[in-house]
Amino acid sequence: MTVPTDLSMKTDEVLRVELEVFRREHRDLDEAIRAMSERNTADQLTLQRLKKRKLRLKDIIAQIEDRLTPDIIA
Repeated sequence: MTVPTDLSMKTDEVLRVELEVFRREHRDLDEAIRAMSERNTADQLTLQRLKKRKLRLKDIIAQIEDRLTPDIIA
């Protein structure tokens, strides 16, 4: 997973598409982790790596959402 960290160079439309891709990958990882845990088909190192990747995706999703959400002055 190669993700450029500079979001300022991307348009909102590109960010929305990437956001959906990352959300889908995050859901897929969640399902894979759950299935592997239930069946005990993976070693702990593999599960740890998948969970770490899932957390990284969560951070990227939060960054993109922050960029797309306008600041509201109350």
